[in-house]
Parts: sequence; structure tokens; C-alpha cells
Amino acid sequence: MILKNIKTQFHQSLDAIYGVEEVDSFFGLLLDHYFKIKPITLVLEPQYEIGSEDAVKMNEVLKRLMAQEPIQYILGETEFFGLPFKVSPATLIPRPETEELVNWIIEINKNKPERLRILDIGTGTGCIPISLGHYLPNAEIYTLDVSAQAIKVAKENAGINNVDVNFMEGDILQFENLAPEFLQLKFDVIVSNPPYVRELEKREMKTNVLDYEPDLALFVPDDDPLRFYKVITKFASKSLKNNGMLFFEINQYLGAEMQQLLIDNNFTDIELRQDIFGNNRMLKGIKL
Repeated sequence: MILKNIKTQFHQSLDAIYGVEEVDSFFGLLLDHYFKIKPITLVLEPQYEIGSEDAVKMNEVLKRLMAQEPIQYILGETEFFGLPFKVSPATLIPRPETEELVNWIIEINKNKPERLRILDIGTGTGCIPISLGHYLPNAEIYTLDVSAQAIKVAKENAGINNVDVNFMEGDILQFENLAPEFLQLKFDVIVSNPPYVRELEKREMKTNVLDYEPDLALFVPDDDPLRFYKVITKFASKSLKNNGMLFFEINQYLGAEMQQLLIDNNFTDIELRQDIFGNNRMLKGIKL
């Protein structure tokens, strides 16, 4: 089948859902992933054909996109901070806002001569700890997640990116039960992008997130939206070195509450930053 005709089918079926530019982007990703060609190939070779099996594969992808399944899950991969990452339904899809959080940590620490010990809480794909390990090669990286499936994906990503990471499976909400040797460690940096979307905010979210991304990594109760932040802040107050830094990605509507949480736990030099969309999204505090 002529590949250019398949592209026309994609636009006819998907433009109303995603828009023309997004569908063009999807098709470009599919061309690279399945056929190792660029969109310009369809311009230079308008009669470029694919076999019947590949045509069936593209039709299956079209159906999944029509159901609003994220393209990253369909391909099983994405890019974060210039690095390749495998993704699965057990992990959240890395977001551009999280890249900003990672960049903030790197900019503060990239010229420090001493070896840093960094802990990420809530591994997911491993995008935060692996990116930090890649761009801060002098750092000793640890990460913790409650999901064995997520850790499996993150370990694969660490291998793909050739970054050494110390993986631990455990529930931060019950950190007292974690391994004693882990609880004895002291960190220079602790970072977390924990679940922070309140149930009441589901109406603001798109189908591709609600129907496909893991609830475990997204949602918190309306009556206790800071449940993870409270525990992680308490843990950080014990596990950070003096002058160690705590970084969070946060719910855009709870910036003031998050600042107060860090104040109440004796953190200083608290800084709230907005993301590229102008939302309160990142918070830093220093342990006294």
C-alpha cells in the first residue's frame, strides 16, 4: 500500500481529535519507528509502498490513536531531556514540566566538585534519576518506587542510557519500614514528582491520560492532597544532610500550601517556580 495514502487516512480519521499538526507529528514518529524514514521521503517518493503486514500494523495504530491511546504507549518509547526512554502502562509518560525540574537541579549542582548523593522518590520510567545521573556524572544516584513493574522499566532505561542507579522497591508512605541500611544514608539532594492530582481535578484531564496512565501515579484524595508531600518532607528532614536540597514537582493550585509545609518543617530558602505554561509547578527548600 502507498504510505502517502495511509497518511491521508490518518488525517481524515484523527484531525478532528488532535489537530493537523499533531497528526503530522504522530505520523513522523511512526515513520521513524517502524520504517526508519523521515517525512521528506513521502515528498521525494510519493509512491513509496509498504507491505501488507506493515499496512495492517499501521491500521492497528490508527485504531489505537482514534481511541486516544497515547502515542508513547503505542511506540513503547519517548524522549526526555534529550535521552531515550522506554514507557509502559505501568509508568507515567514523562512531561516537559518535569524536564524543567531536572534542569533546575542540574544547573545548581553541575559545577560542584564534591560527589553528590541524590535520591529520587517515585521512579516511574526513571526519567528524573537517570537524567540526573547522565548530566551529573559525579553523582551517586538512588531511587525508590512502590511499583515493581515501574522499577523493571526504569532499570531497562538505566541500561539504555548507561547510567548507574541504585534501585529500591518500597512504599515511601511507610518509610519507617524501609531497609535500615537505606534509612541510614544521608543525601545532598532529594527530589520527587509524587501523585498530586486531586479527584476533583479529573474533569480537567483528557481521555488519553484518564483512560491509559496509571491512577497510582496520578491521583490523591481531595481531603488529603498533600499526603505524599507531608511524608516525603518528613523523611527529607531526617535524611538530607545539613544544607541539603529538597525539590518537588507540585500541583499548580497548591503552591502556597506547599510553601507552608516546608516552612513548618524548618526548611529555608524556599523558592516556588513556574513552568513554561505559567503554572506554579516546582518548589525547592534547603534543610537547616
